[in-house]
Amino acid sequence: MHDELVDHLTRSTPLNRGEALRVIQDVLAYFDETTEEFVRRRHRELQAQGLVNAAIFEQIEADLKYRTVAPPELSLRQLRRIVYG
Repeated sequence: MHDELVDHLTRSTPLNRGEALRVIQDVLAYFDETTEEFVRRRHRELQAQGLVNAAIFEQIEADLKYRTVAPPELSLRQLRRIVYG
């Protein structure tokens, strides 16, 4: 899986294939959060920093504008609707 990306990383960095694959898996796992999971995790992190909810929710709103989150799971019917309308 992701052989082209693994090859690119091994050519462009000092990583070997195993290390490159682990990096890719870590990055994909990081961005695999749903929006709901991201919001809950980020709320806990900001709350632990002592922020109050008003500031927390403003920060989360700003974070979401630049955050890649996992897309929602789509049924086959929904996929067909995307393609065929």
